[in-house]
Amino acid sequence: MISHLILLVVFVASALMAVEFKDLIYTAVSLGMCSLCLALLFYQLQAPDVAMTEVAIGAALSTFILLLAINHTRRSGE
Repeated sequence: MISHLILLVVFVASALMAVEFKDLIYTAVSLGMCSLCLALLFYQLQAPDVAMTEVAIGAALSTFILLLAINHTRRSGE
C-alpha cells in the first residue's frame, strides 16, 4: 500500500514537472518518467501485460519520438 502511494506521488510530481518545465527535453523526460511510474503501478495491481505495454510504448517509444521531434526542430533562440 505504501509503495502505491509513493508511486502515485512520484507520478503526480512528474506530471506537474512536465507541465511546468520550459525546456522541451526536460518535459519529454518527465513524461517518460510519468509513464514508467504508471507501468510500475500497473504491475503492482497484477496487470503485467498492461505494464509491459506501457513500458514499451509509453515510456520508451513515445519518449524517443518526442526527443527525436524536439531534436529535429529549430529552437527559437538559435
